[in-house]
Parts: sequence; C-alpha cells; structure tokens
Amino acid sequence: MPESEHQRRPRYRGKNPRRFEEKYKERDPARYAETIASVIAAGKTPAGCHRPIMVAEILEVFAPQPGEIAVDCTLGYGGHTQAILPLLQPGGRLLGLDVDPIELPKTEARLRSLGYGPEVFTARRSNFAGLPQLLVGSGLEGADIILADLGVSSMQLDDPARGFSAKHDGPLDLRMNPERAQPASAFLATLSRDKLVRLLQENADEPHAAALASALAGKLFPGTSSLAAAIRGALPRIPNEALEVSIRRVFQALRIAVNDEFSALETFLRNLPNCLRPNGRVAILTFHSGEDRRVKSSFAAGLSAGIYSRIAEKVVRPSAAERHSNSRSTAAKLRWARRA
Repeated sequence: MPESEHQRRPRYRGKNPRRFEEKYKERDPARYAETIASVIAAGKTPAGCHRPIMVAEILEVFAPQPGEIAVDCTLGYGGHTQAILPLLQPGGRLLGLDVDPIELPKTEARLRSLGYGPEVFTARRSNFAGLPQLLVGSGLEGADIILADLGVSSMQLDDPARGFSAKHDGPLDLRMNPERAQPASAFLATLSRDKLVRLLQENADEPHAAALASALAGKLFPGTSSLAAAIRGALPRIPNEALEVSIRRVFQALRIAVNDEFSALETFLRNLPNCLRPNGRVAILTFHSGEDRRVKSSFAAGLSAGIYSRIAEKVVRPSAAERHSNSRSTAAKLRWARRA
C-alpha cells in the first residue's frame, strides 16, 4: 500500500486568529505556555480552556484540611478541583461531577497527568441533582466540602459546534449533554408566544420579552447566527450594546430551559443538607438572579430551621482585579453555608 502523505498543520494565522478551529496554540496549553500567558495577560480566556472564578474566596470559605472529603459538583475544566485537591492530602478525596460527555474525559485525563490517581480523585458523569445517590455509590456517607459553579464553561461557550453563543455561527444546540433532550432549535420551534414571554422573563429578566417572543416563538432557527439576526431584527431601535445583552439573555433563557437547570438546582438544594457532614461547608457560584434567588432562599430557610449554623451574610463578588483580568467573572455571585 502507498504511504499516506504527511498532513501538515494549517498555518497559524497571525497573533490573533479569529476562528476557533485555528486557535490551536491556545488549545494546547502544555505546548504553548507563552501564548496562554499572553492571552490571560490581555484579560481574555484562552480558547478551549476555562479560568476558575473566585478561587481564593472559595478556598477561604472551605479551609480544606487533610483527610477531608470534597465534591466538585460542576467539574468543568477542573480549575477549582486542582486548587482544592492538594489541600486535602494526605488522606483526602475529591469526587468530581459533570454532565458534559465531551469535556469530562479531557478533564479527568488532565488531572490524572498531574498525579491524582483514583484513590484521590474520582470523576463521575452526572448532574449534581443526583448527588445523594453518587455519594452512596462511591462509598461515602457525606462530604466536608461541596462546591457548585453554575456558570457555563468557556470550553462550551467558545466552541461553535456546541451552539452556546452567537460569537461564532454554529448549530443552535445549547445542551450541556448533547446526548439528551432536544436542541434549542427544536425546542424554540415548539413554543407559543405566551410561553416564550414567560421563559424570557423568568430565565433571563429580559425587558423586551414580548417583542422578542412575537418574532421568535414557533420558528425554526437552525444556527446561532440566524437566531441572533432575528433578535436584532425584532429590536431595531435599541442601542447596539443593549441589543447584544438581549441576545445573550435569549441564549441564556433557552439554555436554562433546554437543560432544565432550575429543576436540577432546586433538587440539589433540597438534598444538600443530607449530603454534608456535621460542620461541612457548601459554596455555590451563581451568574444570574434566578439562580441566586433560589440559593439565597434555601440557605436562609436552612439557617432558620437550624440545619445550617452559618450562612453568608452578604453575597461575595469577584474583586476588581479579577473582574478586570477575567471579564467572564463579572456576573458571579458567591454564597456559602455551614452545616450545623
């Protein structure tokens, strides 16, 4: 048989290639550390990775100790886990959960390469709503530390094939787990105007919900760009900056609905006290008002009932320095509670 011709890597297009597929240096941090450092220094997130938010504040809340059991309910790129794991040693263990079948194996391999074997770190593909069953299945009666970061990872946002934003054209999907449920394009095509109005108001606090619902409900938008164009057409008189915010809100509202995120969060909060050991700590990062209201209400009710001994008196926000260096941290709110 003839030898296959060697395939050269496409030429890297300058310092700032526009297409996600061309950003191979950013997507290979082990090989191109200088490029990664340059992107981060510019206040941006390298393509294909994720910068963990409020790491110092979360570590202060948890104060992890050797021998403790931790759960990262939203493993993502593994940044928070990577910061917590060394502080649990010797003798500690961390269980990492994620529903994303595409990114979970990559993160597990990344953490294994740092020396964290299965006796220290276990990865499970699951939604955090199933935390009680996962703890039992892992031989654990409870955890000392539980973290949930409710934001969308940069790997999902930046990859056009995942359909999470209008930054690049791609299929209108928005599913955390592409193997379950229906994509956002099919879901939107089934909605009535009234249902879409309620969804935009409840999931994204969108002030132009009525006008947008009239233009979008019941229609099929196969790609992210076609949906963004329809949103712009529905709101011709508002300033461009506000228009871009509305586009992000529509995508957010659809993502929450497609992934049934509020139901999962409510189940997680309901089960949470029984998953924590005495004096166990939980910290939750939220990114919009619907999530924050649910977490705040659950923690306050738990404090009143004597389930929690302490909760965050005020929401904790990222520092000015972090907001400047990582714009994706701007909307983050951190709340915590301690089991009685």
